[in-house]
Amino acid sequence: MSRNYVFKNPKGLYFVSFAVVNWLPVLTNKAYIPIILDCLSYSQKQKGMKIIAWCVMPNHIHLIFRSSNDIKPGNLLGDFKRFTSNKVVKAIIENPTEPNKNSWIAQFKMAAQKSSNVKHHQFWRHDNMPIELWSNKVIRIKINYIHQNPVKGGLVSQAEDYLYSSAKDYVGEKGLLDDILIMNL
Repeated sequence: MSRNYVFKNPKGLYFVSFAVVNWLPVLTNKAYIPIILDCLSYSQKQKGMKIIAWCVMPNHIHLIFRSSNDIKPGNLLGDFKRFTSNKVVKAIIENPTEPNKNSWIAQFKMAAQKSSNVKHHQFWRHDNMPIELWSNKVIRIKINYIHQNPVKGGLVSQAEDYLYSSAKDYVGEKGLLDDILIMNL
């Protein structure tokens, strides 16, 4: 985990964004998104990650979460990133139809060579910073930011039409993840 992470309050609610190295659009391939969703679900059920809002974009993820047990939020996020990194890179390597495989793997290897804490392939960038959310107004702003990201990115015209986010949950529909803690602010 990057030394740039600072989760000062172990019980705090945090907004985080993290991107694929070189902002590669790896997650445009829908074959890799279930890995991310399965790991988010596992983190919820097995590690005590309480997810308030989330969005998987083509090259990055936004998340509002807190830890509900003794696992520190930084460790919880670090575990998520390590696990998804290994699984997605393996899926890319094993995907015979991935047209960007060689280029992406080369870039992951190059990024790992520049990192002191990654051995073979660095998938996620290290330069993200958690923001502790301290008021209902700030929470509402960040939830809106997360849900509007696919709209601003030109992927959908309405936030709730984007499949890979919690926006559906916030309009009373069922999204892809269970147990989203809806904040009615």
